[in-house]
Amino acid sequence: MGNETLNQRVIAITGGHGELGRAVVAAALTQGWRVAIIDHATGQTAPADTLDLGGVDLTDPAAAATAIAAVIDKFGRLDALLNIAGGFVWQTVDDDRPAWDRMYALNLSTALNTCRAALPHLKRSDAGRIVNVGANGALKSAAGMGAYTASKAAVHRLTESLAEELKSTPVTVNAVLPSILDTPQNRADMPDADPATWVAPADLAAVMLFLASPQARAITGALIPVTGRV
Repeated sequence: MGNETLNQRVIAITGGHGELGRAVVAAALTQGWRVAIIDHATGQTAPADTLDLGGVDLTDPAAAATAIAAVIDKFGRLDALLNIAGGFVWQTVDDDRPAWDRMYALNLSTALNTCRAALPHLKRSDAGRIVNVGANGALKSAAGMGAYTASKAAVHRLTESLAEELKSTPVTVNAVLPSILDTPQNRADMPDADPATWVAPADLAAVMLFLASPQARAITGALIPVTGRV
């Protein structure tokens, strides 16, 4: 696919101001995508030539719909949606703080609401793409990870179900399942670990953008581990 074709394609990236989001935005711009960033954060510096939508609460279906409508108003189309927005908490089951509802809201509801808002537009693309971010840890959970991994397992099931529902359309739906991302926060939280074994955000971005590309048309409903050497 030539750059002239890709230059017409539009990608919306939720959580685009986070560590992974920034890597995906940078890679998408390098590849020639027209990029919309959708994030809850405000006051962030966005790369030139992007549509930067800050202060968006994607746990609210109406807010998600308004954000996607702004993307269409700016670019006139939508070809790919990358759902990176989410959160993490470590909390044991006997702790009664509201982690479970919070994790489902941040990890599942954000993806679900944005998918629903984007679907009518993605179906009009000749190669509509949805790429979600699950978690390799959700394949088998660990102590203190119940709320987080349950919400990410729900993202896995959403990915599979939506892929089946869309098989009669040009839209594919896949998810990446990273292990530990090499971010400043994870390095601070795990000072004795070897980050060389973790997944660089740029490497995960490359996998996500391949799944977002027209060349990935034969892949749908896949949960793809991206685990580095963990």
